Amino acid sequence: MGTKAQAEKKLLRLFVLEILLCSLALGSGTVHTSEPEVRIPENNAVKLSCTYSGFSSPRVEWKFDHGDTTRLVCYNSKITASYENRVTFSPSGITFKSVTREDTGTYTCMVSEDGGNSYGEVKVKLIVLVPPSKPTVSIPSSATIGNRAVLTCSEPDGSPPSTYTWYRDGIEMPANPKTSRAFSNSSYNLNPTTGELVFDPVSASDTGEYSCQAENGYGTAVKSNAVRMEAVELNVGAIVAAVLVTLILLGILIFGIWFAYSRGYLDRAKKGTSSKKVIYSQPSARSEGEFKQTSSFLV
Repeated sequence: MGTKAQAEKKLLRLFVLEILLCSLALGSGTVHTSEPEVRIPENNAVKLSCTYSGFSSPRVEWKFDHGDTTRLVCYNSKITASYENRVTFSPSGITFKSVTREDTGTYTCMVSEDGGNSYGEVKVKLIVLVPPSKPTVSIPSSATIGNRAVLTCSEPDGSPPSTYTWYRDGIEMPANPKTSRAFSNSSYNLNPTTGELVFDPVSASDTGEYSCQAENGYGTAVKSNAVRMEAVELNVGAIVAAVLVTLILLGILIFGIWFAYSRGYLDRAKKGTSSKKVIYSQPSARSEGEFKQTSSFLV
């Protein structure tokens, strides 16, 4: 397995070097695709087209880009080991037997003249369609009025990625609360891409049941469970009472230490612990008898 991976990495480095060398030369060959963007449901077969002209002896490569990941799908008109079980090559493109959401990304078809200077390429964007799953929400059960509160919504399965809509008490929340009479007393920022809903600050009118809906244009939009958030006042009285109780207990402790010190209880305790106790043990009957016998013998 390690040898196979090393071989593919070596092949990728060689491929990149060849592409750089070919791109330095201006050739007369042209490369074209009939579908620059392909959308296909997951687990279906799909073909990515690539046609070319002006090459007497064409050499075809396909690479796959997804984020920071680059993989070789086809090298020198042959499917690489990673794809050989589910992709086939033809002069007009590559065909997937069955696609998964991990296949979503950009595929580049590169054609060069074998031993010549002509080079051309074309990109095909593949989007594997997966309906969204039920969103997961994080909503605090209570939020203090005047403070900041963050509500989140996400679902990991949708392809393309889902966008999110928030609801309070079943009513859709607009991106700008001031455009709706029902939300004009609220102050929040709603990001439909990340699913984050931020109240800054929380107001009394923000109490309600919140739910989130995910949709990506494929399949049915899915709604989360509703969770109630209570906007509560800051309990100043309870805070003051807690501070007073703490101060009283601290005062009692300090007074107790002072009282014990002034009465000399602490000095006595120190003297009591520092004095040594000498314990004299009585001799046992056996030891006493042995002592008498020894004394008689000496006499």
